[in-house]
Amino acid sequence: MTVPQNPKHDEQRGAPKRHRVVVIAMPQVIPFELGIPHRIFGRAFSADGEPLYEVVTCATAPGLVRAEADFSLYVEHGPEALEDADTVIVPAAYEPDVLYREGRLPDDLAELFRHVRPGTRMASICTGSFMLAAAGYLDGRPATTHWHWADRFQRLFPTVKVDPDVLYIDDGDVLTSAGVAAGIDLCVHMVRRDHGAAVANDVARRSVVPPHRDGGQAQYIHRPLPEPQVATTTTARAWALRRLHGPIQLRDMADQESMSVRTFTRRFREEVGISPGQWLTQQRVERARHLLESTDLSVDQVARDAGFGTAQSMRQHLQAALGVPPTVYRRTFRATADGGNGSGRNGNTVRGA
Repeated sequence: MTVPQNPKHDEQRGAPKRHRVVVIAMPQVIPFELGIPHRIFGRAFSADGEPLYEVVTCATAPGLVRAEADFSLYVEHGPEALEDADTVIVPAAYEPDVLYREGRLPDDLAELFRHVRPGTRMASICTGSFMLAAAGYLDGRPATTHWHWADRFQRLFPTVKVDPDVLYIDDGDVLTSAGVAAGIDLCVHMVRRDHGAAVANDVARRSVVPPHRDGGQAQYIHRPLPEPQVATTTTARAWALRRLHGPIQLRDMADQESMSVRTFTRRFREEVGISPGQWLTQQRVERARHLLESTDLSVDQVARDAGFGTAQSMRQHLQAALGVPPTVYRRTFRATADGGNGSGRNGNTVRGA
């Protein structure tokens, strides 16, 4: 096991303190999900090539933790690692059983969470959301989990506003993701929120994953007797992405697939999980974010290049999606590029669809 850099030592050398991500390993943890934060945050670097995060793993006590596989993991850190965490991530695990039966934490896990400082950013991967809910972090808040467990999750935690159709939900200081690989989407999103699209895109390229996945969890839910289909909407989406700067009509997109508007809209929603109009707005928001972060174009020009037409229209869409207007968003990420913290925490729900 590689011993992580000591952030205090970094400060002594004059380097800025790295954002500390602590990942909780419970018995029967799923190894794939446990490794996601290490892979994504561990590949995030500044323009000078410096690591932006320190990632460590902890358990209720140092020592061996049995994985949901034919091996165990040696975890060096106990609950004390949580005391100076900036972000805590809870991957899925098949224990404790009482958590999934009764929605409560056993004493050792309840004690674990007492080491978390108030205001720490909390996140879950897949059914790690059960642990956050049982610890009280999701009361009255929007959240998601693996679609297969969504009904049980809602029964056990009735005050949580469960959305089983999205890949992740960002509610400011608490974030939850859907099943398994949606943890990658969530972690890349957190890097984007912290340090902007350029850093997140670089992480995604290094990990050979898309920087943003279209649609939500709805497209993966098993439904009995699905309608057979051969045609897809992939060509229309690629066509639209090349023309985001101009007006795009639903009829134009349907024509790319030689479908009627009605059939195209239905197929699009089946494949992507949202309507063509919602998808176009998301792509334009992402385009505007990239231009605001990486260019000196005026807000009016960014609005035109992203296909919003007017600055007022772009302001409305960015405010709805990100919780901040374009000028504030640009200032935040320019500060990040110049050495600011770029936390981007605005308390708004961002749905990863």
